[in-house]
Amino acid sequence: MIELGKIQTLEIVKETEFGVYLGDGINREERILLPKKNVEKGSKIGDKIEVFVYRDSEDRLIATTKHPLITLGETAVLKVTDTGKLGAFLDWGLEKDLFLPFKQQTVKAYPGEEYIVALYIDKSNRLCATMNVYDYLNTDSPYKKDDKVEGIIYNINDSYGAFVAVDDKYNGMIYKTELTPELNVGDRLTLRVVKVREDGKLELSTRQRAYLQIDADAEKILKVIDEYDGILPFTEKASPEAVKRVFGMSKAAFKRAIGRLLKEDRIIVREKSIVRKQEDQ
Repeated sequence: MIELGKIQTLEIVKETEFGVYLGDGINREERILLPKKNVEKGSKIGDKIEVFVYRDSEDRLIATTKHPLITLGETAVLKVTDTGKLGAFLDWGLEKDLFLPFKQQTVKAYPGEEYIVALYIDKSNRLCATMNVYDYLNTDSPYKKDDKVEGIIYNINDSYGAFVAVDDKYNGMIYKTELTPELNVGDRLTLRVVKVREDGKLELSTRQRAYLQIDADAEKILKVIDEYDGILPFTEKASPEAVKRVFGMSKAAFKRAIGRLLKEDRIIVREKSIVRKQEDQ
């Protein structure tokens, strides 16, 4: 059986001026064209060739010896080449770009941007891309608690968090408590595994382990103070929402970092402000 969207080995069953026809060696009625430009010199009837099956610009089934960047049921990060009235078009390594319908976009796709997508067959029996990759991701990653991993955000839900594809293929999530305005779909991040759930999905954090994160948080607070000319109209009594908005960290993390800076005598906490000590600048 010739399968759309898959790399498979087929046999040359007929030669023509414009290429060769391939079959699976079982169903003699089922044939597919491999254009002449893809046929190696000296190829003959009976030879077996590894090809990818897709549809050409006229929606006809066709074979190519090129391997695309993604095959049916897989995920890959692809670049948007153009957009149209019905969706976007992605570079997947073949002459005809891959179509990404608007209905399959978790955010609006823009030319030049990269997004992780999965390849599926739509109701019209055409190959299309989708940003809804949740069901295509694996849950058998080799990672354990506190491992550092690389991932790309493929969806953000304010009620749950940011959905991440670790290594572009494993299912992970950053919970909503760590969501910041800077996080966007398509962002690539270095993350820490907080927990490997029983179902294999990864709980992730943008932050290091607490005792390591304090130093980074402290430096971030000092940088913000400098942006306010050394006097920050803000104290550790500020609301969690305000802390998250200004510093991108939790209230608990903020208080730990302030404690570290006080202990190191680098700041002065006043009733309505935090001041960076001059000798520390």
